[in-house]
Amino acid sequence: MKGLFAALLLCLPGAAVAADAPVRLAIVGLVHDHVRIILPALVGRKDIKLVGIVEPDAALCGIYEKGFHLTPSLFYPTFDALRAATKVDAVATFTSAYDHRRVVEMCAPLGIDVMMEKPFAVSMDAARAMADAARRGGIQLVINYETTWYPSVRSAHEYIEGGPGIGGIRKIVAHDGHQGPAIIGCSPYFLAWLTDPVLNGGGAIMDFGCYGADLVTWFIHERPLSVFAVTQRLQPKFYPKVDDDATIVITYPHAQAILEPSWDWSYGRKDMEIYGATASLSLPNGDSIFVRTGDSPEAALPAPAIPAPEGDYLSYLVAVVRGRITPSGLSSVETNLVATEILDAARQSARTGKSVAIPAD
Repeated sequence: MKGLFAALLLCLPGAAVAADAPVRLAIVGLVHDHVRIILPALVGRKDIKLVGIVEPDAALCGIYEKGFHLTPSLFYPTFDALRAATKVDAVATFTSAYDHRRVVEMCAPLGIDVMMEKPFAVSMDAARAMADAARRGGIQLVINYETTWYPSVRSAHEYIEGGPGIGGIRKIVAHDGHQGPAIIGCSPYFLAWLTDPVLNGGGAIMDFGCYGADLVTWFIHERPLSVFAVTQRLQPKFYPKVDDDATIVITYPHAQAILEPSWDWSYGRKDMEIYGATASLSLPNGDSIFVRTGDSPEAALPAPAIPAPEGDYLSYLVAVVRGRITPSGLSSVETNLVATEILDAARQSARTGKSVAIPAD
């Protein structure tokens, strides 16, 4: 009877996967080019198994079938067709940002956890709807940012929170972006929605502004007071409908953050500086961190690898689905609700030319 009860429990919505069983993962959507990263990362893993890919565009399925040497039987036109053929424990969605809500609201009643690429949502309405659906369905949501898995970011947070510290954060400046999706060779499928003001919610302000909004929300333990933003379209021939450059200034009760998302950098970058009353930290990349105290020379700090299961997004997802951890910090709904609120206010400010007040929580 105990064995039967345990088996039935695993069938309930939100039930954790057995520790010795691979997490059965479905990919929903192929229009987000980051799917090119996860497909090879899944090869050879014992803790997670790709059981199906849902994509209605047959031509796009053919591109991935050939390019990644996938068997035709992995592809399904609908999620219902996939679920009729096999069991699914978790979904990784590579749809447009607009369709994140559809995927979450589809999976939540089924008890299927969802990982999505950043940004979390195109609007606060969508963000709140996803948070509510996840709560009602008892599922977990993981929002995947490349910077979440940077040892430099984790080390900086630990240095400030539990190490020598920097005398309290006064200012954070985050630079994120690259030469632009039309320049670096994004696929036409990706480019089509990434440069659409509805499907992406904006241009660079959403695509790369979300990184900084996520990070400063995690580092600064205060609710923002106001947001002011300026956007530009420096390459209108490539991006006629959305911005390609933005500057966002976030005011907190005791700090300020400046986000500089852009598709107009001359190189790809995800770096930031954190300034405190007594010291500052510089994070030029994912593996390096430097501290400067007062007027002393800059000195390197250790940035060790992040221990499992929090060192990479697949191990993290497996731990979440197996019930070992609950999404927190940079990957959490709570942090990303605030990040979405910042981005909503930034877009409003850019439209109106006025600072937008953030209501008290």
